[in-house]
Amino acid sequence: MQAALLTATALCALANWWSRLTTSDRIEAWAKPLTTMLAIGLALATESPTGLVATAVIALVFCLWGDIALMAPIDNFVLGLASFLIGHVVFIALFVQYGTPHVALGSIALALMAVLAATVGRRIVNGAMTKDPALRIPVIAYLVVISAMTVCGWATGRGWVIAGATLFVISDSLLGWRAFVRERSWMAVAVMVTYHGAIVSLALSLW
Repeated sequence: MQAALLTATALCALANWWSRLTTSDRIEAWAKPLTTMLAIGLALATESPTGLVATAVIALVFCLWGDIALMAPIDNFVLGLASFLIGHVVFIALFVQYGTPHVALGSIALALMAVLAATVGRRIVNGAMTKDPALRIPVIAYLVVISAMTVCGWATGRGWVIAGATLFVISDSLLGWRAFVRERSWMAVAVMVTYHGAIVSLALSLW
């Protein structure tokens, strides 16, 4: 069952990456949400305590809503941002349930996120303000929450969690840079590759 889910998730993710290479919205329309649904399936296909599974599934459902909000024809950035922000808050709750005894790792993540916020994050916030001043507060709030999620994730000391949190930061940094600073042809694919790596890693942290 688990092997079948992993295979199906990989195939759907590949289809979604292909859709970004070819700019095929028709393929993305089913491949993107289905990949996240399968990641939810990976979280459910575990013998972890019900409380942990429920928290992970709730977080991934908010990611699914964010996926849908950011796709055509909805294409609502603020709604997608809010969905993922709530998802990260729920992921923080999951990491607290795991336990966060590795203070040193959390401190390293905090330092790295501070550097990222002062460099890449600052450029993204300024770009968002230039595009629409009303985006300033939502984008800053998102940066704060994803930074907290990453620090808590690293503090768990769990490999899959650290990988998932880090990949989420990379994906969202690329997404923000692409949307508000400068777009590059490879970024659309890179955003999805790192995003899928993030949600699958976080789902696998329950295994």
